[in-house]
Parts: sequence; structure tokens; C-alpha cells
Amino acid sequence: MISPDMPTALITGTSSGLGRALAELLGNRGWAVCGCSRRGCDLPNVKDRICDLTDAAAVPATLTGLLTGVDRLELVVLNAGVLGEIGLLTETPLAELKAVMDINLWANKTVMDWLHAWGRPVDQVIMMSSGAAVLGNKGWGGYGLSKAALNMLAKLYAHEFPGTHIAALAPGIIDTAMMDHLCDEADAAAFPALQRLRDARGTDAMPDPKTAAARILSVLERLRDWPSGAFVDIREILDPDAHARLYRPVDARTR
Repeated sequence: MISPDMPTALITGTSSGLGRALAELLGNRGWAVCGCSRRGCDLPNVKDRICDLTDAAAVPATLTGLLTGVDRLELVVLNAGVLGEIGLLTETPLAELKAVMDINLWANKTVMDWLHAWGRPVDQVIMMSSGAAVLGNKGWGGYGLSKAALNMLAKLYAHEFPGTHIAALAPGIIDTAMMDHLCDEADAAAFPALQRLRDARGTDAMPDPKTAAARILSVLERLRDWPSGAFVDIREILDPDAHARLYRPVDARTR
């Protein structure tokens, strides 16, 4: 049973990586954490349900059961996502792009629509975005498209959730299993943006999931300085110099 005195968070994608780290950290800080993911979460202080968020018909029943007894959500983190293939957009099958969109975009719409119908207070929603949403680097086709659309999803839902602060947050690069592929297998010669990731691995510029989760939680209140629906890169808050370097204009031929 979730105590009404505990702040409550709903997090998607809690089976591993950043989602799991956020769930663990909030649980250790006295929050009630409700999570859902395809593989499940083994943390003892997380109320968890296994759910494929791309199955829109199954999501309402999952969330209804997961949030039984919850009258308010202080925080929702829509974290579940996939990378897709790094490759030329002209060579990427439409089916691959649609699969990335299903989880990175439409699954979040399904959750947001359920929350709207649920009708109970939701204080803050974080949609996990990426610098790839605006940088347009060569090779990041499906992922970049899906995150750009997610940014607009946040902006549009801000009109329909007037009592909720929504942010599309780029959390910076994080050393998760996704990086094993990007740093070890993907072709950095063909896709130059990958070299920045390889150079960052093992440095403070690419923290582990627990460190990244702590950074995200540290800026929750500061995100409210931006209008609801805004895209915010965490580096703009914590490391403005790094943010300026990342987003400075570059010759399109180097992308």
C-alpha cells in the first residue's frame, strides 16, 4: 500500500539504465515509486508492472493496476526508449523508423492520454529527449526524428495539462548499454558525431546511470524556470560552457 504521505513517482523503462537508477534513487529518498517496463524491475522498493508500452490496448489496464490507491503523482518520468540503427536515412527502412517512433513517441502519447483521463493531479512530467532532437547529426535518423517529435509532443500537451509542468529534457550522454554499441561497434568514420561519444566515455562528460539520475533529480525545480512544454538540455543548467560548445553551429559537411 502506498502511503498518502509519500511523494509518488511514475517511471517508464525501469528495467535497466537511467530508468532503474532513477527508481532506485527516488525509492532510497523516501518516494513511492511505480514503474513499468518490458523486462520488469527487481528493486524491492519499486511497485512494478511488466508492460509493452507499444501495446496501446494493454497500457490502460496496466496503469490502472499500478496506480491503485494513488491520488496524486508528484513526478512522471517518461524514460522508456530505443536507439534504433545508426545509418543513412536514405538506407533506413520505413518499418525501422516506425518501430522507433512507436516506443519513443507514440508510447508516451498513450501514457499521457491515460493520465489525462485519470484526472488526478500530476505535478511534473519529464519526457526524456536528447540533443539529437535538434543537432541533426549524420546517421541519427530514426532516433533524432523521434526525439524531435517528442519535443513537440511536450509542447502540445502543455496546453492540455494546465496544472502540470512538462519538460522535454535532454539528460546528456550516459554510460549505458546503448553506449556499448555506439562506442564499440558503430562506424565513427562514417558518422563523425560518434567520435565525441567515444572521447567522452570514461570521463565526467559521460556519467554512469546513478550519477546521471542524481543530476536529473537535482534540477527538477529549476526546470520550472522554463515554460511548460519547453525543451531543456541539462547541460544548459549544469555546464553552460559544454552546452554552448555542443550547440554551436558547425559546417554541415562534418555532421
